Amino acid sequence: MNILDKIVIRKKEEVALAKQKVSVKELEVNPNFNRKPLVFKDFLLDKTRTGIISEFKRQSPSKGLINGTADVVEVTQAYNSAGASALSILTDKDFFGGKAEDLFQARAVNQIPILRKDFMIDEYQILEAKAWGADLILLIASILTPQQIINFGKLAQSLGLNVLLEVHNLTELEKSICPNLDAIGVNNRNLGNFTVDIQTSFDLVDQIPDEFLKISESAIDNPEIIKELKAVGYNGFLIGENFMKTADPGQAIRDFVAQL
Repeated sequence: MNILDKIVIRKKEEVALAKQKVSVKELEVNPNFNRKPLVFKDFLLDKTRTGIISEFKRQSPSKGLINGTADVVEVTQAYNSAGASALSILTDKDFFGGKAEDLFQARAVNQIPILRKDFMIDEYQILEAKAWGADLILLIASILTPQQIINFGKLAQSLGLNVLLEVHNLTELEKSICPNLDAIGVNNRNLGNFTVDIQTSFDLVDQIPDEFLKISESAIDNPEIIKELKAVGYNGFLIGENFMKTADPGQAIRDFVAQL
């Protein structure tokens, strides 16, 4: 059993508990539920922004503690002011040290799209994302069936949420493409063993239909890589660890953007 299998098992337990604590009706009366989500594409393609989806991440299964002192309000505002096109907020607690409150706090002080970064295995989590103030959800192809991807995508889009599908290889991409998506992300990190290889993005870019926004995720630690990825057709670049591993993630993104 690899780490992804363990995460999914734990996530099923977590969702079952969440359903007992907070009903769907309670989610639907949250003020954020009636909020109109921001359009991811508008910000990603905005020439005044960078295309960077900057992530707030405290820890990971592969690296352990990445940053235990960063403040989500301070960091996300710094990301925003540095030109990030969107924010990615980890809400998985057990493996990534995230929480719903991080998303609530980021939403309260930022007017750019926010991705709820989690392991979505149940429609309930999509309703949570809407109630918590997310604009965008992540669907990971390796843990979902093609029918789940269709169903989850339809539900998310019916709520006005944007949908980012994450794939790791051509097989996942080919079996998962459906109309109910806004963007396709290529994760350069193998979620089975957490090794990274940026070549994955270059190998898959031409296989992604042009109707979808194209995102490269993970292993982006150099502005030159972004220039190369843009040249082959990528619109967005998810970066987390590279900024969060520093003492000042806000300064780290400013220094990075200055080199673009």
